[in-house]
Formats: sequence, C-alpha cells, structure tokens
Amino acid sequence: MSLSIPPAVADLPPLYLKRGEERRLAAGHLWVFSNEIDAARSPLVGFAPGDPVRILTDRERLVGYGYVNPHSLIAARILGRDPVHAPGKSLLVHRMQVALSLRRRLYDRPFYRLVHGESDGLPGLVVDRYGDTLVAQIGTAGMERLKDQIAAALTKVIKPTALVWKNDAGTRVLEGLPSYVETAFGDAPETVILEENGVAFEVPLAGGQKTGWFYDQAANRAAFLKYVPGARVLDVFSYQGAWGLQALKAGAAEVTCVDASEPALQSLARTAALNSLAVTTERGDAFDVLERLHGEKHRFDVVVVDPPAFVKRKKDLPKGEAAYRRLNLLAMQLLDRDALLVSCSCSYHLAPEQLIAAIQRAGRHLGRFVQIVETGGQAPDHPIHPAIPETKYLKAFFCRVVVD
Repeated sequence: MSLSIPPAVADLPPLYLKRGEERRLAAGHLWVFSNEIDAARSPLVGFAPGDPVRILTDRERLVGYGYVNPHSLIAARILGRDPVHAPGKSLLVHRMQVALSLRRRLYDRPFYRLVHGESDGLPGLVVDRYGDTLVAQIGTAGMERLKDQIAAALTKVIKPTALVWKNDAGTRVLEGLPSYVETAFGDAPETVILEENGVAFEVPLAGGQKTGWFYDQAANRAAFLKYVPGARVLDVFSYQGAWGLQALKAGAAEVTCVDASEPALQSLARTAALNSLAVTTERGDAFDVLERLHGEKHRFDVVVVDPPAFVKRKKDLPKGEAAYRRLNLLAMQLLDRDALLVSCSCSYHLAPEQLIAAIQRAGRHLGRFVQIVETGGQAPDHPIHPAIPETKYLKAFFCRVVVD
C-alpha cells in the first residue's frame, strides 16, 4: 500500500534522480550532486536558487524534500524525509527543539553551538549561542530563502534578545549569495563575556572570526590543561588566546600568543587584563614568527598549533599537506628536550593519518621521538552525522616529543 503524500509536499516541483543514485541518500546522506540528477526529466535550468523541491527516484519514489541550487555542485540538500512535514517554520521549530535538548544535557550555561548544519538536520545553517544573543550563519540559497522563518523559529524556541546574521563566509560565493553582517532584531552587543575553564573572555560578535568563538575546540582545550602547570607555553594562531590564557589560569609559568590579527590580539589583551593574567603577544605571520623565535633560541615546554584550514578544497591537498608539514617542523624546533606538541587541523580533506604523517616526518627530520598520548575531535555541540563524513572535520593530537 503506497503512502499518499500530503498536498504541502506533493505540490513541490519534482527533482528526479538518475537510476540507482538514491542509494547514498537512502543511507542517510543529505546532499544531491548535480551529476546524480536526471536533467532530462527535471532540467536544473528550470529552478531558481533556493527553490523547494521533492526529490524522487527514477521510479517516482519519494526520497525526501529539500531545496535546490542549479548553480552549485551540491545541487540539492535534503531537509526531511517524512512527507507529513514540509519545509517551513514548524519543521525548523521541531529541529531546533531537538537540537536544544541535546545542548541542555551537555551544558549548564547557555554558551554553545545550538545548530550544527547537517548534523542537526538543518543543512546550510549554523547558530551559536551566547546567552540571550544568537549569532547565525547561512551558507546556502535554500536557507537564505527561509531566513525570516529561521528567525521566527529561533524566537519561539530560544526567545533571544538579539539575533545577528554573520553571513560573510567565503562559501556563500559558491551559492551565489552576497556577503553581509546585520542584526535581525534586538540590540546586539559588540562583545559578550564568555567563561571557559575559569577564564572570562571578551568575545566580539559581528566583528569576530566565524561567529565570534570556536566552540568546537572547547573539549580539547579542557583536556589540554592537565599538561600545562609550570610550563612555558606557545599558542600559535591564537586568535583571542583561548588555549594560552586558559593555560595561564591553569598554572602555566609563562605564555606567548602568536596571531596575525591586531584586533584579535587587542581583544586578547583586554581579556588578559580582565582576568589579571600576564601574557606576551607576537603579531605576525605564524611561519615567520616561528622561524624568528627559533633563530633567537627560544624554547617552550608546550606548543599549540591550531591553524585555519589549509585544505579548503580537495585540489588544495598537496599544498596544504606541505603547509602542515612545515608548520609542525617549525613548532617542534621550539620544543625543549621533553615537551608537548598539540597539533590541530580543521581541514576535512586532510585525513587524520595525513596529519600524523606530517608530525612524524617532522620528528624524524629533527631526530625526535614522538608519542601520541591523547587525541581529540570536535566538541559534542558539533555532532557528527554518521552518514556524512564531511561533518567530522576537527583533529587534535597531543604529542610528547623527546630527543631520540
């Protein structure tokens, strides 16, 4: 007996898949690539970016519903599979309530990633929470179409006092979307105070990187603190000093933070003063600063390298691998005879084994013995979708490095 499709879904225009292309989607993936679509039955040129669609197999079976972008390699994204629930505010409210229930189990204070895109069933949407203020990023034309409904759903579920759209990510270009930052409603503060492991950070919202704070590293930073008492610590690509300032609070003897951004270092300095912490900062290209520190014979007991993604696209992998190899070599040169290297990568296209290889090659080049003593990934408010490998991106290796 076939399931009748309610009018709300049945009225959506069909997007047909080629024969056999539904297998990956049936296994749970949410992306439909342009070469999987039967362009003869449903020409992509007939759709506008963000149009809602129902996705059908070649035999007319409903795979799901979502939205389409004819100009993107990922031509469609699935929002749901239950024909009873069509795209709209009620679906958004339901998904956000489910997402909120997880975060409430994990955190006793309202500072976390509330919505993590595909992993929370809302592809193309990220929402970070800073108490009563929300910062959201839209990455797809389909979610841009739902922008007002997203704001309404967040108001119903969270009741925030302010919502900021931080829609300035470079990936929006691939979707044909403009870049902008604006306040949707409320009186959004320029900065908020966020506490992590005993340090109160002054976090810029509209003017900060990404949505202002890197919640994904929170669990790794907490694990890191047991290694720092009495240590000389170097925090490279420090941004606002999340690793370094927490190390000072946990008993590090001294901390140096390196970043290329003057506003980030100014924010770091204000946070240090707010917490009565004394920190040294170095502004400049991380590779250049590491070279100079080595030339000046500086040595550290702990070095953290937490760079931006060096491999944003698969074709960037050779160049990115070289950058990770060089970075880990430069960092390892600054370690004392028995010290710790924390090496991170947020590049999905760089496999964990490739980062390990970069670390190992650096160790052998310098005559050092490396032991990986702990590994980490993204914090639990950045859940991984088991059918979508792309949602597992963050890697952190805690490495003991000794003279061989």
